Order: sequence, then C-alpha cells, then structure tokens
Amino acid sequence: MKFLYNRLNSLVPHQTPMEATSLPDQLKEAANYIKRLQIKLERMKEKKDRLIMGTDRSMISETTTTAMAALGLMMNSPHIEIHLKGSALEVVLITGLEFQFMFSETISLLHEEGAEIVNASFSVVNDTVFHTIH
Repeated sequence: MKFLYNRLNSLVPHQTPMEATSLPDQLKEAANYIKRLQIKLERMKEKKDRLIMGTDRSMISETTTTAMAALGLMMNSPHIEIHLKGSALEVVLITGLEFQFMFSETISLLHEEGAEIVNASFSVVNDTVFHTIH
C-alpha cells in the first residue's frame, strides 16, 4: 500500500520543494490535482467542440459549399505533428489562414504544461500557414 501512495505522490506536480508532508495532506493534494485536471479536460473538450462546430461542413448547405469551393474559401482542418527529439519537442502546426489563432493558443498550452519555448516561427504559402515551435 505504501508503494501505491508513493507512486500517486510521484505523479502529482508539487508547488513547493519536496517537504515531508503527511499522508492525508498528500492524498488531499492528489485529489485537488485530479479535480483541476478534470476541469481543464472539460474546458478543452468544450473548446474542441466549439472549434469543430465552427468548421463543421455538414452544417453548411450544399449550395453554399459549392459556392465556397468555387471561390476557394473552404476551410481545411488544422493539422498538428509532434516530434520528440531527445529531450526537445518539435511541434508543427499546419493551418489555413482562418486558424491563425491556434498558433498562440498552442504556445499558451505548451507554457501551461511547463515547456520552455526556444524558437517559434511561421511561414505563409498561399492560403496555408506553417507554424513551427521548438
């Protein structure tokens, strides 16, 4: 049982340097951390749903879709690639012009998760934006 408590405690990020804390305090901290993760997950699901609804082609009439395609206005779904290179992480985000906000949101998300961003750049080719974050 002690092994399980130690394992649980090792999975929880600590705000202060490791100090000797009582088992009830460790369990309380783990429970609070899990609750924060659940709230964060729920927010991310809501955000995902909002993004999907904004680009859901099934909600656009066939006539509108045909007209938009003829004008080259169809929105392409964003594409993200994550590569682990040693201890470094490379994130490549390919979006259309209408999804440029995702670049700053991706950087914010990486900061929230504790990543140190060394370099971030983007380039635009026609209606496609290539973002790279190291």
